[in-house]
Amino acid sequence: MTAPPELLYLLAGDPAELAETLSAMHGADVAEALNALRPEAAAKVLAALPFDLAVRVFDEPELVDRSEIFERMDPQAAGPIIEAMSADQQAEIFRELPERERTRLLRSLDSGTREGLSLLLRYPVTVAGGIMTTEFVGVPPDWTVQRTLDYIAQVGGAKETVYAIYVIDGVTQRLLHVVSLRELVLARRNLPVSEVGDPQPPVGVPPDMDREDVARIISKYNLLAVPVLDPAGKMLGIVTVDDVIDAIVEEQTEDVQKLGGLEALEEPYMESGLFAMIRKRAGWLSALFLGEMLTATAMGYFEHEISRAVVLALFVPLIISSGGNSGSQATSLIIRAMALRELRLRDWWRVALREIPSGIILGLILGLIGFIRISLWQQLGWQDYGEHHVLVAFTVSAALVGVVTFGSLAGSMLPFILRRLGFDPASASAPFVATLVDVTGLIIYFSVALVILRGTLL
Repeated sequence: MTAPPELLYLLAGDPAELAETLSAMHGADVAEALNALRPEAAAKVLAALPFDLAVRVFDEPELVDRSEIFERMDPQAAGPIIEAMSADQQAEIFRELPERERTRLLRSLDSGTREGLSLLLRYPVTVAGGIMTTEFVGVPPDWTVQRTLDYIAQVGGAKETVYAIYVIDGVTQRLLHVVSLRELVLARRNLPVSEVGDPQPPVGVPPDMDREDVARIISKYNLLAVPVLDPAGKMLGIVTVDDVIDAIVEEQTEDVQKLGGLEALEEPYMESGLFAMIRKRAGWLSALFLGEMLTATAMGYFEHEISRAVVLALFVPLIISSGGNSGSQATSLIIRAMALRELRLRDWWRVALREIPSGIILGLILGLIGFIRISLWQQLGWQDYGEHHVLVAFTVSAALVGVVTFGSLAGSMLPFILRRLGFDPASASAPFVATLVDVTGLIIYFSVALVILRGTLL
Protein backbone atom coordinates (compact mmCIF):
# COMPACT_ATOMS: atom_id res chain seq x y z
CA MET A 1 0.00 0.00 0.00
CA THR A 2 1.38 3.42 -0.97
CA ALA A 3 0.76 6.50 1.15
CA PRO A 4 -0.86 9.57 -0.45
CA PRO A 5 1.85 11.72 -2.14
CA GLU A 6 1.30 14.67 0.21
CA LEU A 7 2.18 12.43 3.17
CA LEU A 8 5.36 10.92 1.76
CA TYR A 9 7.54 13.71 3.15
CA LEU A 10 5.97 13.50 6.59
CA LEU A 11 6.21 9.71 6.65
CA ALA A 12 9.97 10.01 6.31
CA GLY A 13 10.25 12.85 8.81
CA ASP A 14 9.61 13.54 12.48
CA PRO A 15 6.98 11.17 14.04
CA ALA A 16 5.58 13.96 16.22
CA GLU A 17 5.08 16.23 13.19
CA LEU A 18 3.41 13.39 11.34
CA ALA A 19 1.19 12.62 14.34
CA GLU A 20 -0.02 16.23 14.40
CA THR A 21 -0.92 16.04 10.71
CA LEU A 22 -2.63 12.65 11.01
CA SER A 23 -4.74 13.69 14.01
CA ALA A 24 -7.19 15.47 11.69
CA MET A 25 -7.65 12.41 9.46
CA HIS A 26 -10.07 9.50 9.61
CA GLY A 27 -8.72 6.40 11.32
CA ALA A 28 -9.00 4.28 8.15
CA ASP A 29 -7.02 6.87 6.15
CA VAL A 30 -4.33 6.99 8.82
CA ALA A 31 -4.09 3.19 8.75
CA GLU A 32 -3.72 3.26 4.96
CA ALA A 33 -0.96 5.87 5.20
CA LEU A 34 0.91 3.91 7.88
CA ASN A 35 0.91 0.80 5.70
CA ALA A 36 3.66 2.53 3.70
CA LEU A 37 5.96 2.36 6.73
CA ARG A 38 7.90 -0.52 8.17
CA PRO A 39 6.38 -1.86 11.43
CA GLU A 40 9.09 -0.34 13.62
CA ALA A 41 8.55 3.12 12.04
CA ALA A 42 4.75 2.77 12.27
CA ALA A 43 5.11 1.86 15.96
CA LYS A 44 6.98 5.13 16.59
CA VAL A 45 4.34 7.17 14.78
CA LEU A 46 1.47 5.48 16.63
CA ALA A 47 3.22 6.03 19.95
CA ALA A 48 3.23 9.77 19.16
CA LEU A 49 -0.48 9.90 18.22
CA PRO A 50 -3.15 11.07 20.65
CA PHE A 51 -4.44 8.04 22.57
CA ASP A 52 -7.98 8.11 21.13
CA LEU A 53 -6.68 8.32 17.55
CA ALA A 54 -4.18 5.50 18.16
CA VAL A 55 -7.04 3.30 19.38
CA ARG A 56 -9.16 4.13 16.32
CA VAL A 57 -6.25 3.34 14.00
CA PHE A 58 -5.55 -0.01 15.67
CA ASP A 59 -9.26 -0.79 15.47
CA GLU A 60 -9.07 -0.52 11.66
CA PRO A 61 -8.63 -3.88 9.85
CA GLU A 62 -7.01 -1.84 7.03
CA LEU A 63 -3.86 -1.56 9.19
CA VAL A 64 -1.99 -4.49 7.67
CA ASP A 65 0.83 -5.14 10.16
CA ARG A 66 -1.04 -4.59 13.45
CA SER A 67 0.43 -7.60 15.23
CA GLU A 68 3.98 -6.75 14.11
CA ILE A 69 3.52 -3.15 15.27
CA PHE A 70 2.36 -4.33 18.69
CA GLU A 71 5.43 -6.57 18.94
CA ARG A 72 7.61 -3.47 18.60
CA MET A 73 5.72 -1.40 21.15
CA ASP A 74 6.41 -1.17 24.87
CA PRO A 75 3.87 -3.39 26.72
CA GLN A 76 3.05 -0.51 29.08
CA ALA A 77 2.00 1.58 26.07
CA ALA A 78 0.40 -1.27 24.11
CA GLY A 79 -1.70 -2.60 27.02
CA PRO A 80 -4.01 0.44 27.43
CA ILE A 81 -4.51 0.64 23.65
CA ILE A 82 -5.55 -3.02 23.49
CA GLU A 83 -7.93 -2.57 26.43
CA ALA A 84 -9.59 0.40 24.68
CA MET A 85 -10.04 -1.45 21.39
CA SER A 86 -13.22 -3.32 20.43
CA ALA A 87 -13.20 -6.89 21.73
CA ASP A 88 -13.38 -8.56 18.31
CA GLN A 89 -10.37 -6.59 17.06
CA GLN A 90 -8.46 -7.46 20.25
CA ALA A 91 -9.04 -11.14 19.50
CA GLU A 92 -8.04 -10.74 15.86
CA ILE A 93 -4.70 -9.19 16.84
CA PHE A 94 -3.98 -11.83 19.46
CA ARG A 95 -4.64 -14.58 16.93
CA GLU A 96 -1.90 -13.11 14.75
CA LEU A 97 0.66 -12.70 17.54
CA PRO A 98 3.33 -15.33 18.22
CA GLU A 99 2.78 -17.22 21.48
CA ARG A 100 5.69 -15.44 23.18
CA GLU A 101 4.35 -11.97 22.35
CA ARG A 102 0.81 -12.98 23.24
CA THR A 103 1.93 -14.01 26.73
CA ARG A 104 3.96 -10.81 27.14
CA LEU A 105 1.03 -8.55 26.23
CA LEU A 106 -1.53 -10.52 28.27
CA ARG A 107 0.38 -9.67 31.43
CA SER A 108 -0.21 -5.97 30.79
CA LEU A 109 -4.01 -6.35 30.51
CA ASP A 110 -6.58 -6.23 33.30
CA SER A 111 -8.45 -9.38 34.33
CA GLY A 112 -11.68 -8.36 32.56
CA THR A 113 -9.96 -7.92 29.21
CA ARG A 114 -8.13 -11.24 29.62
CA GLU A 115 -11.40 -13.05 30.35
CA GLY A 116 -13.07 -11.51 27.30
CA LEU A 117 -10.15 -12.47 25.09
CA SER A 118 -10.14 -16.05 26.36
CA LEU A 119 -13.82 -16.33 25.42
CA LEU A 120 -13.33 -14.97 21.90
CA LEU A 121 -10.14 -16.95 21.24
CA ARG A 122 -12.06 -20.10 22.03
CA TYR A 123 -13.72 -19.90 18.59
CA PRO A 124 -12.22 -19.79 15.08
CA VAL A 125 -12.74 -16.66 12.98
CA THR A 126 -15.01 -18.58 10.60
CA VAL A 127 -17.89 -18.78 13.11
CA ALA A 128 -20.05 -16.28 15.00
CA GLY A 129 -18.13 -16.67 18.26
CA GLY A 130 -14.89 -15.77 16.53
CA ILE A 131 -16.12 -12.47 15.06
CA MET A 132 -18.45 -11.33 17.85
CA THR A 133 -17.74 -8.54 20.30
CA THR A 134 -18.56 -8.73 23.99
CA GLU A 135 -19.23 -4.98 24.14
CA PHE A 136 -22.98 -4.42 24.10
CA VAL A 137 -25.56 -2.57 26.20
CA GLY A 138 -27.41 -5.01 28.43
CA VAL A 139 -30.00 -3.97 31.04
CA PRO A 140 -32.34 -5.83 33.43
CA PRO A 141 -36.04 -6.08 32.50
CA ASP A 142 -37.32 -3.92 35.39
CA TRP A 143 -35.41 -0.80 34.37
CA THR A 144 -37.45 2.10 33.05
CA VAL A 145 -36.86 3.77 29.72
CA GLN A 146 -35.42 6.84 31.44
CA ARG A 147 -32.98 4.83 33.53
CA THR A 148 -31.89 2.91 30.42
CA LEU A 149 -31.28 6.12 28.48
CA ASP A 150 -29.24 7.53 31.38
CA TYR A 151 -27.21 4.32 31.44
CA ILE A 152 -26.56 4.52 27.69
CA ALA A 153 -25.34 8.12 28.10
CA GLN A 154 -22.98 6.90 30.81
CA VAL A 155 -21.45 3.81 29.16
CA GLY A 156 -22.33 4.14 25.47
CA GLY A 157 -18.98 5.63 24.49
CA ALA A 158 -17.20 2.43 25.51
CA LYS A 159 -19.53 0.16 23.52
CA GLU A 160 -19.06 -0.77 19.87
CA THR A 161 -22.71 -0.02 19.11
CA VAL A 162 -25.76 1.27 20.98
CA TYR A 163 -28.29 0.84 18.18
CA ALA A 164 -29.82 -2.07 20.06
CA ILE A 165 -30.34 -2.55 23.81
CA TYR A 166 -30.50 -6.10 25.12
CA VAL A 167 -32.81 -6.92 28.03
CA ILE A 168 -31.12 -9.67 30.04
CA ASP A 169 -32.27 -11.70 33.03
CA GLY A 170 -30.11 -10.65 35.98
CA VAL A 171 -29.82 -14.19 37.37
CA THR A 172 -29.53 -16.50 34.38
CA GLN A 173 -28.06 -13.93 31.94
CA ARG A 174 -30.56 -15.17 29.35
CA LEU A 175 -31.59 -12.77 26.59
CA LEU A 176 -35.25 -11.84 27.07
CA HIS A 177 -35.88 -8.96 24.71
CA VAL A 178 -34.22 -6.58 22.23
CA VAL A 179 -35.12 -2.89 21.95
CA SER A 180 -33.84 -0.55 19.26
CA LEU A 181 -32.53 2.86 20.26
CA ARG A 182 -35.25 4.45 18.11
CA GLU A 183 -37.98 2.58 19.99
CA LEU A 184 -36.40 3.54 23.30
CA VAL A 185 -36.20 7.26 22.48
CA LEU A 186 -39.84 7.36 21.32
CA ALA A 187 -41.23 5.40 24.31
CA ARG A 188 -42.70 6.86 27.51
CA ARG A 189 -39.94 7.49 30.03
CA ASN A 190 -41.66 5.62 32.91
CA LEU A 191 -42.40 2.48 30.88
CA PRO A 192 -40.41 -0.69 31.76
CA VAL A 193 -37.88 -1.39 29.06
CA SER A 194 -39.17 -4.97 28.74
CA GLU A 195 -42.48 -3.59 27.43
CA VAL A 196 -40.95 -1.41 24.70
CA GLY A 197 -40.82 -2.50 21.07
CA ASP A 198 -41.72 -5.71 19.28
CA PRO A 199 -42.88 -8.49 21.64
CA GLN A 200 -41.58 -11.19 19.29
CA PRO A 201 -38.82 -13.48 20.65
CA PRO A 202 -35.38 -12.02 19.86
CA VAL A 203 -33.40 -13.39 16.93
CA GLY A 204 -30.09 -14.94 17.97
CA VAL A 205 -27.38 -17.21 16.61
CA PRO A 206 -25.24 -19.92 18.27
CA PRO A 207 -21.51 -19.22 18.65
CA ASP A 208 -20.57 -22.05 16.29
CA MET A 209 -22.73 -20.82 13.37
CA ASP A 210 -20.73 -20.21 10.19
CA ARG A 211 -20.16 -16.52 9.56
CA GLU A 212 -21.78 -16.71 6.13
CA ASP A 213 -24.96 -18.01 7.78
CA VAL A 214 -24.72 -15.17 10.31
CA ALA A 215 -24.58 -12.73 7.39
CA ARG A 216 -27.74 -14.28 5.96
CA ILE A 217 -29.53 -13.91 9.31
CA ILE A 218 -28.56 -10.23 9.56
CA SER A 219 -29.70 -9.66 5.97
CA LYS A 220 -32.96 -11.60 6.40
CA TYR A 221 -34.07 -9.70 9.50
CA ASN A 222 -32.51 -6.36 8.48
CA LEU A 223 -30.41 -6.13 11.64
CA LEU A 224 -27.48 -3.91 12.57
CA ALA A 225 -26.28 -6.55 15.02
CA VAL A 226 -27.33 -10.06 16.01
CA PRO A 227 -26.88 -11.51 19.53
CA VAL A 228 -24.78 -14.64 20.03
CA LEU A 229 -26.39 -17.08 22.49
CA ASP A 230 -25.17 -20.26 24.14
CA PRO A 231 -27.46 -23.35 24.25
CA ALA A 232 -29.10 -22.08 27.46
CA GLY A 233 -29.92 -18.73 25.87
CA LYS A 234 -27.21 -16.86 27.78
CA MET A 235 -25.93 -13.86 25.83
CA LEU A 236 -22.24 -14.11 24.95
CA GLY A 237 -21.86 -11.13 22.61
CA ILE A 238 -23.06 -9.59 19.36
CA VAL A 239 -21.97 -9.76 15.73
CA THR A 240 -22.26 -6.34 14.11
CA VAL A 241 -22.99 -5.69 10.46
CA ASP A 242 -19.53 -4.20 9.82
CA ASP A 243 -17.88 -7.39 11.10
CA VAL A 244 -20.13 -9.40 8.80
CA ILE A 245 -19.13 -7.24 5.83
CA ASP A 246 -15.45 -7.89 6.58
CA ALA A 247 -16.19 -11.62 6.81
CA ILE A 248 -18.12 -11.63 3.53
CA VAL A 249 -15.29 -9.84 1.72
CA GLU A 250 -12.81 -12.39 3.04
CA GLU A 251 -15.05 -15.34 2.10
CA GLN A 252 -15.71 -13.98 -1.38
CA THR A 253 -12.00 -13.36 -1.94
CA GLU A 254 -11.24 -16.93 -0.92
CA ASP A 255 -13.96 -18.34 -3.19
CA VAL A 256 -12.80 -16.28 -6.18
CA GLN A 257 -9.23 -17.49 -5.70
CA LYS A 258 -10.42 -21.09 -5.50
CA LEU A 259 -12.49 -20.62 -8.64
CA GLY A 260 -9.32 -19.44 -10.35
CA GLY A 261 -7.59 -22.71 -9.53
CA LEU A 262 -5.35 -21.85 -6.55
CA GLU A 263 -5.38 -22.02 -2.78
CA ALA A 264 -6.67 -18.94 -0.98
CA LEU A 265 -4.01 -16.40 0.01
CA GLU A 266 -3.79 -15.49 3.69
CA GLU A 267 -2.32 -12.06 2.91
CA PRO A 268 -2.91 -9.35 0.27
CA TYR A 269 -1.34 -10.10 -3.13
CA MET A 270 1.49 -7.57 -2.79
CA GLU A 271 2.21 -8.75 0.77
CA SER A 272 2.51 -12.44 -0.20
CA GLY A 273 6.06 -13.71 -0.61
CA LEU A 274 7.34 -15.33 -3.80
CA PHE A 275 7.62 -18.83 -2.35
CA ALA A 276 4.25 -18.56 -0.63
CA MET A 277 2.69 -17.59 -3.97
CA ILE A 278 4.39 -20.51 -5.72
CA ARG A 279 3.27 -22.92 -3.02
CA LYS A 280 -0.34 -21.77 -3.32
CA ARG A 281 -0.37 -22.08 -7.12
CA ALA A 282 1.91 -25.02 -7.84
CA GLY A 283 -0.30 -27.75 -6.35
CA TRP A 284 -3.40 -26.91 -8.35
CA LEU A 285 -1.37 -26.16 -11.47
CA SER A 286 0.34 -29.56 -11.26
CA ALA A 287 -2.98 -31.33 -10.71
CA LEU A 288 -4.50 -29.55 -13.71
CA PHE A 289 -1.44 -30.41 -15.80
CA LEU A 290 -1.80 -34.09 -14.94
CA GLY A 291 -5.47 -33.84 -15.86
CA GLU A 292 -4.64 -32.27 -19.21
CA MET A 293 -2.29 -35.20 -19.88
CA LEU A 294 -5.46 -37.27 -20.23
CA THR A 295 -6.38 -34.97 -23.10
CA ALA A 296 -3.14 -35.88 -24.84
CA THR A 297 -3.92 -39.55 -24.19
CA ALA A 298 -7.36 -39.14 -25.76
CA MET A 299 -5.82 -37.43 -28.79
CA GLY A 300 -3.41 -40.34 -29.16
CA TYR A 301 -6.28 -42.81 -29.00
CA PHE A 302 -7.86 -41.11 -32.03
CA GLU A 303 -4.55 -40.70 -33.86
CA HIS A 304 -5.70 -42.95 -36.71
CA GLU A 305 -8.85 -40.92 -37.31
CA ILE A 306 -6.89 -37.66 -37.21
CA SER A 307 -4.33 -38.97 -39.72
CA ARG A 308 -7.12 -39.89 -42.16
CA ALA A 309 -9.06 -36.67 -41.67
CA VAL A 310 -6.60 -33.98 -40.68
CA VAL A 311 -9.34 -31.37 -41.04
CA LEU A 312 -10.88 -32.66 -37.81
CA ALA A 313 -7.85 -31.47 -35.84
CA LEU A 314 -8.58 -27.86 -36.86
CA PHE A 315 -11.69 -27.80 -34.70
CA VAL A 316 -10.35 -29.51 -31.57
CA PRO A 317 -9.63 -26.19 -29.74
CA LEU A 318 -13.10 -24.93 -30.71
CA ILE A 319 -14.82 -28.04 -29.37
CA ILE A 320 -13.02 -28.41 -26.05
CA SER A 321 -13.05 -24.68 -25.24
CA SER A 322 -16.81 -24.51 -25.82
CA GLY A 323 -17.38 -27.43 -23.46
CA GLY A 324 -15.06 -25.95 -20.85
CA ASN A 325 -16.73 -22.54 -21.08
CA SER A 326 -20.23 -23.97 -20.66
CA GLY A 327 -19.07 -26.10 -17.72
CA SER A 328 -17.41 -23.11 -16.04
CA GLN A 329 -20.57 -21.05 -16.47
CA ALA A 330 -22.72 -23.76 -14.89
CA THR A 331 -20.26 -24.25 -12.02
CA SER A 332 -20.16 -20.54 -11.22
CA LEU A 333 -23.97 -20.32 -11.20
CA ILE A 334 -24.41 -23.32 -8.92
CA ILE A 335 -21.64 -22.33 -6.47
CA ARG A 336 -23.19 -18.88 -6.12
CA ALA A 337 -26.68 -20.35 -5.64
CA MET A 338 -25.33 -22.72 -2.99
CA ALA A 339 -23.57 -19.89 -1.18
CA LEU A 340 -26.85 -17.96 -1.03
CA ARG A 341 -28.70 -21.10 0.15
CA GLU A 342 -30.87 -21.02 -2.96
CA LEU A 343 -29.94 -24.66 -3.57
CA ARG A 344 -29.48 -27.64 -1.28
CA LEU A 345 -28.04 -31.10 -1.91
CA ARG A 346 -31.47 -32.56 -2.51
CA ASP A 347 -32.01 -30.13 -5.41
CA TRP A 348 -29.41 -31.79 -7.65
CA TRP A 349 -31.99 -33.51 -9.83
CA ARG A 350 -33.90 -30.25 -10.36
CA VAL A 351 -30.67 -28.59 -11.46
CA ALA A 352 -29.92 -31.49 -13.82
CA LEU A 353 -33.37 -31.19 -15.39
CA ARG A 354 -32.70 -27.49 -16.02
CA GLU A 355 -29.13 -27.82 -17.27
CA ILE A 356 -29.76 -30.61 -19.80
CA PRO A 357 -32.25 -28.62 -21.94
CA SER A 358 -30.20 -25.46 -21.37
CA GLY A 359 -27.08 -27.25 -22.60
CA ILE A 360 -28.88 -28.61 -25.66
CA ILE A 361 -30.19 -25.18 -26.65
CA LEU A 362 -26.84 -23.51 -26.04
CA GLY A 363 -25.14 -26.28 -28.03
CA LEU A 364 -27.58 -25.79 -30.91
CA ILE A 365 -26.83 -22.06 -30.93
CA LEU A 366 -23.06 -22.67 -31.04
CA GLY A 367 -23.53 -25.51 -33.51
CA LEU A 368 -25.44 -23.24 -35.89
CA ILE A 369 -22.74 -20.58 -35.61
CA GLY A 370 -20.09 -23.23 -36.29
CA PHE A 371 -21.96 -24.62 -39.31
CA ILE A 372 -22.37 -21.14 -40.80
CA ARG A 373 -18.73 -20.33 -40.20
CA ILE A 374 -17.43 -23.49 -41.91
CA SER A 375 -19.79 -23.07 -44.86
CA LEU A 376 -19.02 -19.36 -45.24
CA TRP A 377 -15.25 -19.85 -45.13
CA GLN A 378 -15.55 -22.61 -47.73
CA GLN A 379 -17.74 -20.55 -50.07
CA LEU A 380 -15.51 -17.47 -49.80
CA GLY A 381 -12.42 -19.53 -50.46
CA TRP A 382 -10.76 -18.54 -47.19
CA GLN A 383 -10.33 -22.19 -46.22
CA ASP A 384 -10.65 -25.48 -48.09
CA TYR A 385 -12.26 -28.16 -45.94
CA GLY A 386 -12.48 -30.63 -48.84
CA GLU A 387 -15.29 -32.09 -50.87
CA HIS A 388 -17.08 -33.32 -47.73
CA HIS A 389 -17.09 -29.92 -46.05
CA VAL A 390 -20.86 -30.12 -45.42
CA LEU A 391 -20.41 -33.37 -43.47
CA VAL A 392 -17.53 -31.79 -41.57
CA ALA A 393 -19.79 -28.86 -40.67
CA PHE A 394 -22.51 -31.25 -39.49
CA THR A 395 -19.92 -33.15 -37.43
CA VAL A 396 -18.70 -30.01 -35.67
CA SER A 397 -22.27 -28.80 -35.06
CA ALA A 398 -23.47 -32.11 -33.64
CA ALA A 399 -20.37 -32.46 -31.49
CA LEU A 400 -20.89 -28.96 -30.07
CA VAL A 401 -24.40 -29.91 -28.98
CA GLY A 402 -23.10 -32.96 -27.16
CA VAL A 403 -20.03 -31.30 -25.64
CA VAL A 404 -21.85 -28.17 -24.43
CA THR A 405 -24.68 -30.28 -22.96
CA PHE A 406 -22.21 -32.52 -21.14
CA GLY A 407 -20.19 -29.51 -19.99
CA SER A 408 -23.28 -27.82 -18.56
CA LEU A 409 -24.39 -30.99 -16.80
CA ALA A 410 -20.94 -31.87 -15.44
CA GLY A 411 -20.23 -28.30 -14.34
CA SER A 412 -23.53 -28.08 -12.47
CA MET A 413 -23.22 -31.48 -10.78
CA LEU A 414 -19.61 -31.15 -9.62
CA PRO A 415 -20.37 -28.67 -6.76
CA PHE A 416 -23.07 -31.05 -5.48
CA ILE A 417 -20.62 -33.96 -5.54
CA LEU A 418 -17.97 -31.96 -3.68
CA ARG A 419 -20.49 -30.75 -1.07
CA ARG A 420 -21.70 -34.35 -0.60
CA LEU A 421 -18.10 -35.47 -0.01
CA GLY A 422 -17.58 -32.71 2.55
CA PHE A 423 -15.46 -30.36 0.41
CA ASP A 424 -15.97 -26.69 -0.35
CA PRO A 425 -17.99 -26.43 -3.60
CA ALA A 426 -15.77 -23.50 -4.60
CA SER A 427 -13.01 -26.10 -5.08
CA ALA A 428 -14.80 -26.91 -8.35
CA SER A 429 -12.66 -24.25 -9.99
CA ALA A 430 -13.16 -23.17 -13.58
CA PRO A 431 -9.81 -24.67 -14.71
CA PHE A 432 -10.71 -27.98 -13.02
CA VAL A 433 -14.06 -28.16 -14.79
CA ALA A 434 -12.45 -27.18 -18.09
CA THR A 435 -9.87 -29.95 -17.71
CA LEU A 436 -12.58 -32.52 -17.01
CA VAL A 437 -14.65 -31.45 -20.01
CA ASP A 438 -11.61 -31.34 -22.33
CA VAL A 439 -11.13 -35.10 -22.15
CA THR A 440 -14.80 -35.98 -22.51
CA GLY A 441 -15.18 -33.36 -25.25
CA LEU A 442 -12.58 -35.09 -27.39
CA ILE A 443 -14.28 -38.44 -26.91
CA ILE A 444 -17.66 -36.98 -27.88
CA TYR A 445 -16.20 -35.13 -30.87
CA PHE A 446 -14.41 -38.08 -32.44
CA SER A 447 -17.25 -40.46 -31.64
CA VAL A 448 -19.65 -38.18 -33.54
CA ALA A 449 -17.11 -37.96 -36.38
CA LEU A 450 -16.93 -41.76 -36.62
CA VAL A 451 -20.71 -41.91 -37.03
CA ILE A 452 -21.15 -39.05 -39.52
CA LEU A 453 -17.95 -39.39 -41.58
CA ARG A 454 -17.77 -43.18 -41.74
CA GLY A 455 -17.43 -44.23 -45.39
CA THR A 456 -16.26 -40.80 -46.52
CA LEU A 457 -13.30 -39.30 -44.65
CA LEU A 458 -13.14 -42.15 -42.12
